[in-house]
Amino acid sequence: MTVVTTIEDLRRLHQRRVPRMFYDYCDSGSWTESTYRDNSDALSRIRFRQRVAVDISARSLASTMVGQSVTMPVALAPTGLTGMQYPDGEIRAAQAAEAFGVPFTLSTMSICSIEDVAAHTTQPFWFQLYVMRDRDYIERLIGRAQAAGCSALVLTLDLQIMGQRHKDIHNGLSTPPRFNVKTLLDLGRRPGWCLRMLGTRRHGFGNVVGHVPGAENLTSLAQWSQSQLDPTLDWDDVAWIRSLWKGPLILKGIMDAEDARRALDSGAQALVVSNHGGRQLDGAPATIDVLPEIARAVGDQMEVWMDGGIRSGQDVLRALASGASATMIGRAFLHGLGAIGGAGVTRALEIIRNELDLSMAFCGVRDVRAVDGSLLWPPRA
Repeated sequence: MTVVTTIEDLRRLHQRRVPRMFYDYCDSGSWTESTYRDNSDALSRIRFRQRVAVDISARSLASTMVGQSVTMPVALAPTGLTGMQYPDGEIRAAQAAEAFGVPFTLSTMSICSIEDVAAHTTQPFWFQLYVMRDRDYIERLIGRAQAAGCSALVLTLDLQIMGQRHKDIHNGLSTPPRFNVKTLLDLGRRPGWCLRMLGTRRHGFGNVVGHVPGAENLTSLAQWSQSQLDPTLDWDDVAWIRSLWKGPLILKGIMDAEDARRALDSGAQALVVSNHGGRQLDGAPATIDVLPEIARAVGDQMEVWMDGGIRSGQDVLRALASGASATMIGRAFLHGLGAIGGAGVTRALEIIRNELDLSMAFCGVRDVRAVDGSLLWPPRA
């Protein structure tokens, strides 16, 4: 029996159990992958200020994110193709997050649809939106999210065009997989995954198929997807979406203080400092490196969260001490899902919670909401 004590343990299991094309989709970046690597490397360089002889017997990780109570300041980020890591993956991840007391965010490019996830959960979840050229479809999609009771909308701003992801190109990534010699060999090495996938009917993009004319099968869906990314997306579109969505709006993909100030002016409740996990502009800085400047730019006028490179509770603590009020995790929970399904998502959250709690205690902090730059070494203002 494999003992799982870290996210890295889950990653290794994930790599062994999921076909390469889908594992690589999760654990890779664009071009040289320098930004993908730097997200984690930059976090690892941050040091803590250890304190002693402080009463740390009563500690709390409880916080809020856009007014929602959370057991720790961590949300599951939107990730595409989650249901190809494990059958019905979005449903399983949403259920694990709900039981744990943290938010789950469903991607526009999910395998399970908004309605699927709503039917299998009892609490509201969040929905992530990509803006497509077909604005009628986007308006209907927002309406579906509201009808399903989604409690917040996460608008991703950094996918107007697609970054070049060499591993996906080499692997011939598609959903569902195209059956040729290369993919059959890949799938044949993961018989457990294949058998599990036979037990679900969900193998395509559930939020698209059946909801867009001309996207009824693999070929037409691929053609539709390639034509729909919209390079004209601008702040006027953000205002239009703000007018449609009746709830908290979160803007994801902010990497610049000037854009952060525009986000504040848009009426959004939170922004996410994010470089899409290093999957878009290779050569962009690590998210932790730009976080302090962005946090200063908006002050306490809106919530500032961060994602990218977070693989431990210590990374969460580093982000909080650098100016974030909360974080989002993507690959960390996907490693758990791909390794052992919904139980793996729970295990990933447990690992992060325990590491966050212990590290906070060693720094002499009892309440996660009191974390600031004084916890770091050298201390930051």
